[in-house]
Amino acid sequence: MNLPNILTILRLLLIPVFIYVFFFFEDNNLLYATGVFFLAGITDGLDGYLARKFQQVTKIGQALDPLADKLMQLTVIISFTIAEILPLWILIVVGIKEGLMILGATILYTRRDKTVIPANKLGKFSTVLFYVAILLIGLDFNVGRYLLITAILITVIAFFRYLRMGLKKLKENKVSK
Repeated sequence: MNLPNILTILRLLLIPVFIYVFFFFEDNNLLYATGVFFLAGITDGLDGYLARKFQQVTKIGQALDPLADKLMQLTVIISFTIAEILPLWILIVVGIKEGLMILGATILYTRRDKTVIPANKLGKFSTVLFYVAILLIGLDFNVGRYLLITAILITVIAFFRYLRMGLKKLKENKVSK
């Protein structure tokens, strides 16, 4: 197990920490939970950077990294929806999109050739916007909500790009058999 993959696993382990801090801390829970989320964001940037810099990119890392992102994002959106910081429609849109992404990635990865669709620039950009938006919301800036809606619109566009790439890979696999 290399360091980038360990950082990705750490990000997964920060999910229950975020939940605990968000729901069970008495004072400044939103601020501290935002700090946990910020730490997760640092591990997200660092794992990819280290993997590329030291040629430690692995198939498992390519699969786990976006999964960790999606699970952390869903955790934050579910928590914020329960606390009535965000409206339910945001959870529904993101939940459907992420559920379809996880399903599609699982189908491709469990095939014989363990196909992984790499992250595209639009998807990465929407993830960065999401992190910035959540940090701003956590610091009680209203602009964070508008930035989050922008991030969601971009992530839906990125979803259709991923869908097109995934369908192309499935078609290529059927032709090569």
